[in-house]
Amino acid sequence: MRFERRMTRAGLVAAAALPLVAGALALGAQSATADQPSGRQLLNGTKPAWATAQADKGSAADSGKVTARVYLAGQDAKGLAAYAAAVSDPNSASYGKYLTASQVQARYGATKAQIAEVTGWLKSAGLKVTGTSQHYITVTGDVAAAEKAFGTQLHNYTKGGKVYHAPATTASAPASLKGAVLTVTGLDNAPKTSKHDDELPPPDAVFKNAGPFSSYYGSKTNTSLPDAYGTKAPYAIQGYTGAQLRAAYGAGKYTGKGVRVAITDAYASPYIAQDAAEYAKRNGDQKYKKGQLTQVLPSDFNSTDICGASGWYGEETLDVEAVHAVAPDADIVYVAGASCYDNDLLDALNKVVDGHLADIVSNSWGDVEANETPDVAAAYDQVFQQGAVEGIGFYFSSGDAGDNVASTGVKQADTPGNSPWATSVGGTSLAVGKNDKYQWETGWGTKKAVLSADGKTWTGFPGPYTSGAGGGTSSLYAQPFYQRGVVPDSLALANGGTVKQRVEPDIAAVADPNTGFLVGQTQTFPDGSLQYSEYRIGGTSLACPVIAGVQALAQQARHGIAIGFANPSIYNNYGTSAYHDVTDHPLGQGRDLAVVRVDFANAFDASEGTITSLRSLGKDASLNATVGYDDVTGVGTPSKGYVTSTLPQRTHGGR
Repeated sequence: MRFERRMTRAGLVAAAALPLVAGALALGAQSATADQPSGRQLLNGTKPAWATAQADKGSAADSGKVTARVYLAGQDAKGLAAYAAAVSDPNSASYGKYLTASQVQARYGATKAQIAEVTGWLKSAGLKVTGTSQHYITVTGDVAAAEKAFGTQLHNYTKGGKVYHAPATTASAPASLKGAVLTVTGLDNAPKTSKHDDELPPPDAVFKNAGPFSSYYGSKTNTSLPDAYGTKAPYAIQGYTGAQLRAAYGAGKYTGKGVRVAITDAYASPYIAQDAAEYAKRNGDQKYKKGQLTQVLPSDFNSTDICGASGWYGEETLDVEAVHAVAPDADIVYVAGASCYDNDLLDALNKVVDGHLADIVSNSWGDVEANETPDVAAAYDQVFQQGAVEGIGFYFSSGDAGDNVASTGVKQADTPGNSPWATSVGGTSLAVGKNDKYQWETGWGTKKAVLSADGKTWTGFPGPYTSGAGGGTSSLYAQPFYQRGVVPDSLALANGGTVKQRVEPDIAAVADPNTGFLVGQTQTFPDGSLQYSEYRIGGTSLACPVIAGVQALAQQARHGIAIGFANPSIYNNYGTSAYHDVTDHPLGQGRDLAVVRVDFANAFDASEGTITSLRSLGKDASLNATVGYDDVTGVGTPSKGYVTSTLPQRTHGGR
């Protein structure tokens, strides 16, 4: 069973809510306060939470090395946030009046004069400028130069048994730059070690499902196995394919024709084109047209060992095959990050926005919110806002560890889906019956009990929690305007206090690996050979591209008019027939559900035996799928009415 591949972050976040302005997250620089140094502009969130007085080991050596990225705020950060909200809101007169990429740059982007002024300031402090773009300036230098530039001292701190340097106080920029600096990242060096790797590794070791399988939910049941919840549980399906998912989520006649979907991940599978073509051929999907699947790759890759580059091949393959299965006529452009680190993934997202490569962007990666710092969050929010103004929507998987307590010890949401400017996609267990008929869904949450040696009981039934859809209440972001009146106060105020917070996910689709998607990929077999093979997969890494595919269908229904940032529209249709309102007990309270799964002990063949287990559904840590909005499935999953639910009511303007 495979799950979402996650980016790596450094540092812990302070649990401080960033303010909302006109329903938009305020970015970057803070206004003047009593703590603000004279003639300086504080840069929000640049002192990491782990840089405490107790961990302080004194000043860093002046000769130590620093590599930092200075993000540019542009001409009108508040105006960008306000217009991003207005252009995305179906109730606004500006709805759908998108700008082109060049118009966004001209109106909101950093000017040549600003870039020159920021560059001059950095050089005057003794830093060397190593790269410049319309979004940021990269610099290197020694600790002394960095301290001079950013108005703070760098100290050594212990973290996780090691010592790293970090700002002792919040970094700042000269007030004379008039807010041209959004934030700076890289003043702490925990842990961001990377190395240059031109060559990508071979694919991961082969994984196969054992079977027996159901071809659709409930089609095959072994009556000799023990009961579960008062009945016999069916075998897990072999893996849903395009026809079943399209039927479940109301595709109808729509195919995504005329719509382009971008997918971002780290690295790039050398086999993606041949694997995608082979999968479509074997599973009844439409053959790819010439140029329908393209890639935008960086000049080289880095950190392949640290990031587990080959593991990302399966992520890219899943994303591409799932989007094509749901929206067979949509064009797909894969945009690769040079590594799994924030800077490289931000570069990939910026490529989509700067070139307007697509209107819909699927991103099956993320991390826990505790690992996100406000400085990095500001950089993500800026690209999401610029995308919204262009009519581009960003979709992120909500995570695969439920409330994250089991994996981190702390109840928390995932990022970047926690951003009010991103659409967070949660997960379900899906039952598609005979003749591709939608039966029901539960929230994805799994408990596992293994068949006893004598075959008479499920040991420790229902067994321990294994995985489930991520969701929860953000500690970083206040509640966005579109969640007001929809998200229950019990969730919005779940962290305590009186300020309502952002809750995720926003929408959901199938994610449970036990009711998952059949994927085909070139893998490394035990004899060292590379062979194409198929297996069932899940995770919100599946739900995210499925929703991206459904959005492509909806955009086609709008005659190609971009949906853009989708959350205001998603919540605008809350409580209508556009959604399946998913609960953990779709057959009635007290009627629990489960499937039987058989796995190879060695994940490849029966030479070392098989393991039979019972997987209970709808058991997601402390999160629950309930009637109405919930923190497992958001407003629900798309129903037959969803694809046509966002038809525009006003004429389209702009590009």
